[in-house]
Amino acid sequence: MWRRAAVAAGRGLPGMAGRRWRSGAGSPERAAAERAPRIYTRTGDSGFSSTFTGERRPKGDRIFEALGATDELSSAIGLAGEFSSEKGHTFVDQLHKVQCMLQDVGSNIATPLSSAREAHLKRTSFSEKPILELEQWIDSYSEQLPPLRAFILPSGGRSSAALHLSRAVCRRAERCVVPLVQAGEADPNVAKYLNRLSDYLFVLARYAAMKEGKEEKIYIKPEP
Repeated sequence: MWRRAAVAAGRGLPGMAGRRWRSGAGSPERAAAERAPRIYTRTGDSGFSSTFTGERRPKGDRIFEALGATDELSSAIGLAGEFSSEKGHTFVDQLHKVQCMLQDVGSNIATPLSSAREAHLKRTSFSEKPILELEQWIDSYSEQLPPLRAFILPSGGRSSAALHLSRAVCRRAERCVVPLVQAGEADPNVAKYLNRLSDYLFVLARYAAMKEGKEEKIYIKPEP
């Protein structure tokens, strides 16, 4: 979706160049509808899609697998953020910032280094700064948590459970990105960010359970 939005913003609408709204030519609602870009493009109907560098690749390409996992991760975090907002958690702003960073992660993934030009690299580079910020957040919450003495199962209330789900999706997104990094197609900082993000989400899930006074369920080995 990020690519479609960028393309729509950059190219404008076909056939609309120089066209002006004339009084009496129709309703303002109709004019707005004519100006609005369509959500569908039909360019992917044959099973191919485009990277930011203009390459056409099969939708099963590992780049689009990684993009899909990253998009799913942002959606999962959005759900966790809504649950957390209902409980008044102050870390909701951090989750929104993470979602914004995931858009930048997607931009980097969608710009394979093998075909990227200098202009592409300047627009989609991914620095170490967000990784360091996550580490600061992790340390801050970890200091407030009780020691971890057992394997925790996803639980602890809706906010906590949704954050655990986000963590699991984050791990999958990382597994999709690592091969791209190893192949020299994506920035190593992207994989590092996802790795650190899963740790952040784990710590945050525990913190949410603690603040809400919810019990974290632990693994109990079944009797033989």
